[in-house]
Amino acid sequence: MSSLAVQLGSVVENTRKLLDLCVSLQEENDLLKLEVQSLQVAIETSSSKNKQLDEKVKALAVARSLDDGKVDKVGINEKILDTKQKINDFVREIDKCIELLR
Repeated sequence: MSSLAVQLGSVVENTRKLLDLCVSLQEENDLLKLEVQSLQVAIETSSSKNKQLDEKVKALAVARSLDDGKVDKVGINEKILDTKQKINDFVREIDKCIELLR
């Protein structure tokens, strides 16, 4: 009978250890979930910032192409066509964004 009591005590002790381990793992899991959420927010913020900077680069390229005053008539026509193309690209991007918002 004492052997059975020892085995039962061992099972109870192991169960307590497993429950303690489960609790600690659950706490660690909760912390990791919070960290994942904060990293996702950081990625979204960085992505948004990256898109804004890309738009600024495009706008600067358009401004520089319009600002170039030392170009002959053929060069001016090419710049105008390039600028029109860039404007068309912007319009397409805006249309895509509008479609995504629907």
